[in-house]
Amino acid sequence: MAANSLEDVFHVLRRRPDVEAPNLQAWDATDRLLLETAVQLGRACSAIAVIGDRYGALTLGASAVLAPASLRVHQDLITGERALRLNAAELPAELPAGLQTRREAAGSGDIATGFVQLPLGHDLLEEAGTVLLQLPKTLAELEEIATAIARFAAPDVRLLAGGRVKHMSLGMNAVLERYFVSVQPQLARQKSRVLLCSGPKPATAAPRFPVVEHVAELDLDVAAHGAVFAGPRLDIGTRFLLTFLPAMKPARHAVDLGCGTGILAAMYARQFPAASVTATDQSAAAVQSALATARANGLADRVSVLQDDALSSFADASVDAVLLNPPFHVGAGVHAGAGLKMIEAAGRVLAPGGELWTVFNRHLAYQPALERCVGPTVVEGRNAKFIVTRSTRRLR
Repeated sequence: MAANSLEDVFHVLRRRPDVEAPNLQAWDATDRLLLETAVQLGRACSAIAVIGDRYGALTLGASAVLAPASLRVHQDLITGERALRLNAAELPAELPAGLQTRREAAGSGDIATGFVQLPLGHDLLEEAGTVLLQLPKTLAELEEIATAIARFAAPDVRLLAGGRVKHMSLGMNAVLERYFVSVQPQLARQKSRVLLCSGPKPATAAPRFPVVEHVAELDLDVAAHGAVFAGPRLDIGTRFLLTFLPAMKPARHAVDLGCGTGILAAMYARQFPAASVTATDQSAAAVQSALATARANGLADRVSVLQDDALSSFADASVDAVLLNPPFHVGAGVHAGAGLKMIEAAGRVLAPGGELWTVFNRHLAYQPALERCVGPTVVEGRNAKFIVTRSTRRLR
């Protein structure tokens, strides 16, 4: 194993355009263990598919130490896709052999020559002999991924699914055993473990994604792909924010920022039929879920969806209302950075007099940021877990 090659790659990795902080790293011990396990198993020249690469460690590491015949990658978050391309561009001039060969073969210094970024599905997995997977947080997402691998990858595919031991569960083994004949846990190292899966089973009656369920209290059909927070259910923060919907002003253009399954966008569109509503999220699974939710409720002509990072494609002062139920996790850790980034983005895109309605956990000190980035902020309600605020964009 060319240990220095991995070190050369890991050394340049950063998280941008995602949140960066001293306690947030662009690679972890699972990335290293997956790559080292793949080297030990051989198949260096086979087609490799990478799923769940956060910032490029698996993709660029695989190119450096495995030199596959083809390298295809699926990342759910647009920040991960962009970070991979940015990190590829920052690799040193003296590249590991695999990466140098790929750039020269393309005849240019194009940052994407060593890999192709694709949605989860046939084009990603066709004839893949090895799949490297950072295990997702939810069993639903793992089921959707396992279904796709068993259906589209090569018959002799080997899946290397890795995660931090503290985040792994026997439920993950059970999901994988539904789709693979053999699921073998490997020895843990540095608090990470790899599950080695082989023998994809013939197609079974797997759940079809997106899953659609009717939320009776809203009289709304909610669609969800596996990677979406709360699945096809109504999470309690969104439920609380929706109780203030009648108090919101009608807008010409409203945005559901961090839309998830698109419940807020759909309900706003129902409440204000004259409004144009955009549902946007970093997650490809989320925007596809929001689109399916809009279609399921006859709102596809009123609700548009967009995968974007913190409204980066929106012009300043271009919208009249933003609805926000921000995350309080970055990856597996609790961190307010993602919410603060979204609040700053909302302040930029809101027109003077426009309103940001936010629901957040009581322990998060978002109010100073709301005042600073948006404008005067009023607490509209609170309960045992959440606070709902209305911030009015000050005149520029």
